Amino acid sequence: MFGSTLWLTLATLAGLVAGFAREWLLVAAWGAGSRSDGFLVAVFLPEALRMTLAAGLLAAAALPLYQQRDPQRQQAWLASLSPRLLGVGLGLFAVLALGAPLWVRLIGPGLDAAAHAEAAANLRWLAACAPGLVMHALFSIPLQARQRFVLPGLGSLLFNLPPVLYLFIRGSASDSAELAMCFFAGSVLMCLPLLAPVWSFGWRPWQVTGEALAGRELLGRIGPLLASNVASQGLALLERLIASYLGEGAVTWVNLARKLINLPLIALMSLNQVLLGMMSGEQGQQRLALLRRGLDAATLLSLPAALGLIGASPVLIHLLMPAQSADGPLPALLAWFATPLVFGAWNAMLARYAYAGGDTRLPLRCELLGSVINAILLLLLPYFFGLPGIALAALGGVVVTNLLLMQRQQLLGQLGWPLQWGLSAVLLGFAAVILHPLHNDGWQLGLSTLTSALVLGGLAGWFKPWKA
Repeated sequence: MFGSTLWLTLATLAGLVAGFAREWLLVAAWGAGSRSDGFLVAVFLPEALRMTLAAGLLAAAALPLYQQRDPQRQQAWLASLSPRLLGVGLGLFAVLALGAPLWVRLIGPGLDAAAHAEAAANLRWLAACAPGLVMHALFSIPLQARQRFVLPGLGSLLFNLPPVLYLFIRGSASDSAELAMCFFAGSVLMCLPLLAPVWSFGWRPWQVTGEALAGRELLGRIGPLLASNVASQGLALLERLIASYLGEGAVTWVNLARKLINLPLIALMSLNQVLLGMMSGEQGQQRLALLRRGLDAATLLSLPAALGLIGASPVLIHLLMPAQSADGPLPALLAWFATPLVFGAWNAMLARYAYAGGDTRLPLRCELLGSVINAILLLLLPYFFGLPGIALAALGGVVVTNLLLMQRQQLLGQLGWPLQWGLSAVLLGFAAVILHPLHNDGWQLGLSTLTSALVLGGLAGWFKPWKA
């Protein structure tokens, strides 16, 4: 189990690094202006589809259905769903390509006319990624059922590889239409390593008949998960919509901050998967004890990371990003986005506590209410605070979701959340007031690293989440 988790974490990390490199090279080549904003608006929907599938939308619904069948019925199940899901991918391609001008105006209404036209043209090519993304998700299921996680986990890396190589080679001479074609090439490339395994499992592309009710059965399972993901992607869409009105380059800055903040989440994702498996085999107080250990571990991983990001964000942007990024709003925006990281880590644990008991609807209701609060704040706070208002809105939604998940599961009096939240507020405030304003790169990076290490050691000695 630990070997598979380690390799999957490394594969996921490689994909995230490639995605970060893609954004870095894009800003280095085009700068943070209307051209890069327009391309990021065009890539939003295909990227949202990829991230939704990579987060396990299809696998969470389909994997149990696949595993409960014997090998012969598994072949029939895969044969039945392959043409159906390919049709879904082609349908998404048609919807995105034919409605490209409308989608671009919906996502980036603040872009100028030239950026709108170029973004719509790019989206027509980017929409062609949809069939490959859907088929990759389907072909990953037989491998995951056999505990083979690494090949599916390489999908993000392979998807990002062609655009990264293209931007690295062409640089400022790169063309947006050619870059969009590279994304399409990536969607094909990520499927290729899965063809040989699924062939060995009995899949044949010319076999298009199987279980007649497989599609309807899958649709019934995927509904609640789809609703949750639609709400999440809707908030991301609203963020970009609001950012498009906050000046040239704002969409690019928000996108880069989101990419950077995703990097510390790798360990948390693996922790969530392990905790869900452990809690599913326990009941009552044993499950609650596992939840406490999981929440302690989540704080142990997220609080030092958030503190370090807030304290050292200016020097990190200076060292890691193109030169124009350090003088823009990205350092402060990254610091603001680091704050929801701590509370969001708790949300994932609390949701899996409900999943372990067989309840998938309660977390959905809590997440939807939190998303409504986030959306309302998104319409208000950026007007007063500019780009930091987007991060503050995310913090408000995360905190409301957190409280709802605890209240609805009668956990408010059984978890040490007031003490941990208070400690987090004090330490993050210290990083914002003392470390973030330092103007010496060496002192800022050194003190932020030292403080994060001390907090990590102190929390480890206090929580000891590895002990039963």
